[in-house]
Amino acid sequence: MKLQANFLCALTLFLSASFGMLHAQDTNVTTEFGVKGGFNMSNLYGTGEDVDDNNILYGFNAGVYATLPVSDMVAIQPEILFTTKGAELEYSNAFASGSTKFKLNYIEVPLLVRVNVTKNFNIHAGGYASYLVSSKVTGNGTFDFDEDIDADDLARFDAGIAAGIGVDFNPISVGLRYNYGLTTVGKERTVAGTTYTVPDAKNSNLTLYLSYKLN
Repeated sequence: MKLQANFLCALTLFLSASFGMLHAQDTNVTTEFGVKGGFNMSNLYGTGEDVDDNNILYGFNAGVYATLPVSDMVAIQPEILFTTKGAELEYSNAFASGSTKFKLNYIEVPLLVRVNVTKNFNIHAGGYASYLVSSKVTGNGTFDFDEDIDADDLARFDAGIAAGIGVDFNPISVGLRYNYGLTTVGKERTVAGTTYTVPDAKNSNLTLYLSYKLN
C-alpha cells in the first residue's frame, strides 16, 4: 500500500540522517507529560487488495501522552487520543459521479516503546487499542447525503500495531507514525446460513503529529 511505502521511505531517511550523530549525543530519556495533535491520512484495506491514494480520507487526532523512562535510552509511552479514520471512494460512470466518505471516530490508546537514538531523535513502536464512538457516511456529487451509522452495526473495538519516528525540539516535538489495523471494521453476521463481514476491511492510518511538553 502507498501509505506503508511512504512511511518506510521517510523512516529510512530519518534513520540514515541520525546514525552519524549517535556517538556525540546525550540520549537520556526524561519523564514527560504533554498534549499532542496531528493530521491523519486514513484508508481501509482488505485481504488481497491494495488501497491507492483515491481512498485516502483526511482527518485529525488530538489527546495527551506521557513518557515514562525505564533506562537512559528507553521509555514506555502511553497515550489517549481522539482520532478519525475511514476511507473515501471516488466514482464516475455513465450514470453518476462523485465521492463517498466512510468516517470512523475512535478513542484510541497506543502503548509504545520509545528509544532515543540521539538527543533529538527517537523511534517508537508498539500497539494500540481503539473504541469506536461514532461513524457516518457522506456523499457528494450526483447523490448528496449525510447519514449517521449505528456504531453497534460495526465492530466496536479495533486493535493493531504502530511504529513511528520523532524529532524533539524541547518543549515541542514533531513526528510521523503509521498504524496498521489487525481487526476488521465490520461485524460478522450470519444470514440464511451464510456468514459474512461488511465492510470486510481493516484500518490503515498515517499521522503527522505535533506534541507539546507540559512539565
